[in-house]
Amino acid sequence: MKAYNVEATDFSPKVVLDPENNIFEISGISRPENANDFYEPIVQWLNIYIQNPNEVTRVKFNFDYFNTSSLKYFLMILSKFREITDSNAKLEIIWYYDKVDESMFEAGKSLEELSELEFNFVVIE
Repeated sequence: MKAYNVEATDFSPKVVLDPENNIFEISGISRPENANDFYEPIVQWLNIYIQNPNEVTRVKFNFDYFNTSSLKYFLMILSKFREITDSNAKLEIIWYYDKVDESMFEAGKSLEELSELEFNFVVIE
């Protein structure tokens, strides 16, 4: 399956979805002008990936900031990744946050609860 890559901008995050190298990462700032236009191709890519996922899919989230319209899509993306576990593949979600940014930690905890997935929280010093 072809990788999906988007470079970060001042308004949108870096996205790497590369099953061949087992890299799944969304990081940076997420406040795209039109969240639907930015995130819908990711959701569509995941619809294909979940049909034949890697044995282990490790997804890294590392945000400096995101807006509420991005949050809606994070839940959609996490829902797609959750479908991987239906095929007995393993899923690991890693949520990075700066140790002084308690709000980003809390956002991760909320997403963990809403998605019904277990997150691994990693502090960035």
